[in-house]
Amino acid sequence: MACPHVAAPKAWWLQPGVRRGFAALLALLIVVVAWFAFTPAPPRTLETVWDKLHHAFAFTVLAGVAELAFWPQQGHRWRVALGLLIWGGVIELVQSQLPTRSAEWGDLLADAVGIALGLLLALPLVRGADGETQAPAPPPA
Repeated sequence: MACPHVAAPKAWWLQPGVRRGFAALLALLIVVVAWFAFTPAPPRTLETVWDKLHHAFAFTVLAGVAELAFWPQQGHRWRVALGLLIWGGVIELVQSQLPTRSAEWGDLLADAVGIALGLLLALPLVRGADGETQAPAPPPA
């Protein structure tokens, strides 16, 4: 029988070593997104709407992974959201300077939608862990 004074162990994906792995994955994903964003000849898309879906999907994945990487830090969600939105803005600024690319406000909006969706989708994975408190240990006998 489990001891009522000991907190249940965190889920495996919230363990510090695994979170470091998520941080490394986030760095890799940022590089991949940068390659897609800055390559002179991007993969062709069928319609503009598909481009917006690609933006939303990429930032959904980035936000979800970032949530798992930075979860226990105070105020991490706002920093993740703001940091990724700034990253989306940097992408658009750089694309505005590339001859074969263009910047669009719609892309930044799709990024923001993806960030919100990614944070929401990751929420069940950390729910309960944010407000987790450890019961005090029983006094020594």
